Amino acid sequence: MALMTQKISTNELAAIGDGHLAYLRRMSSDDIRARFPAAQSIQPGLHLWALFGADGTPLAVSDDRGSILASASENQLLTVSIH
Repeated sequence: MALMTQKISTNELAAIGDGHLAYLRRMSSDDIRARFPAAQSIQPGLHLWALFGADGTPLAVSDDRGSILASASENQLLTVSIH
């Protein structure tokens, strides 16, 4: 039996969970300021939680993991953690 392979583009892979999946990641405020254009006023040196869409789009930032998870749930997003 021959194994068939199909190539998936980067964009197709990113779109698989679009609108349904999000990932949660603990980050420094310096990293967050680089990824979230609207977060420039965040104090340097903090450890925060960030929520990203499946395609990497920044969605939310908080110092409280529970509030990030609640926000994802309210928006019907299934979350996964990135270490």
